[in-house]
Amino acid sequence: MSVIDKKWRAVIDEVLAESSTPLHYTDIAERIVERKLRIHLGATPAATVNAQISRSIKHDGSDSPYVRVDRGVFALKSMIGENPAAVPQGAENANAEAEEYQYDIITSFGMFWRRDNVEWNAMPKLFGVQQIGADSVDFCRQIGIYLLYDGREVIYVGRSTDRPLGRRLYEHTADRMATRWDRFSWFGLLPVSETGGIGVMPATYPAEKLVPALEAILIEALEPRQNRKRGDDLAAVEYSQKTDPDIDKRKAKAIIDRI
Repeated sequence: MSVIDKKWRAVIDEVLAESSTPLHYTDIAERIVERKLRIHLGATPAATVNAQISRSIKHDGSDSPYVRVDRGVFALKSMIGENPAAVPQGAENANAEAEEYQYDIITSFGMFWRRDNVEWNAMPKLFGVQQIGADSVDFCRQIGIYLLYDGREVIYVGRSTDRPLGRRLYEHTADRMATRWDRFSWFGLLPVSETGGIGVMPATYPAEKLVPALEAILIEALEPRQNRKRGDDLAAVEYSQKTDPDIDKRKAKAIIDRI
């Protein structure tokens, strides 16, 4: 007999009800994963949690069971009623403008991915996972900004617009940069669906979102010593790199051949 997953809203409510403090949507997703409250997480569990709560606040209004206490941080109204001090001043106003922030400018990013974890060809597989247990996403067709590193030093900054990210990185394995980089970071513009598909880019971006996003990218990528925290306006979800399975197959074949 097949096992039916609990609905996302049900497991979100369960996690929030058991927490004595409001939680960021990434923490809610992590607790759902750790406690195995859902079998199928999709490719974007954190973004899915954020979307479920934000959609309820936006469309259900006062009937929504959730309250947004800070950017990306939520609680159940019933729990806040028991502990009103947990809600920062002005949270009610923040609630009125709740949005699905994972679609603000930069939607996804990866930091210090290893070059040797990719099987390089004209359209390489750039696999990333949002968190343990989630489905992997191939970011080869993502577009945006990327950085190449020699160790921890940034040696090149590029963009992928007319050609996707995977293609642009592949080109750097055969051009003047070929022997000079061993890691890369990237910041993508195209949204990622719950099933792991890469979507399309909005036609325009308002300046009030664009400027903070550019600042946040620079802070995240360059890690300036005088910036005491990460870019507040980088609303994207970070993905951890997952090695291309073809590399493991090739290594296993090499071992067998040696034997």
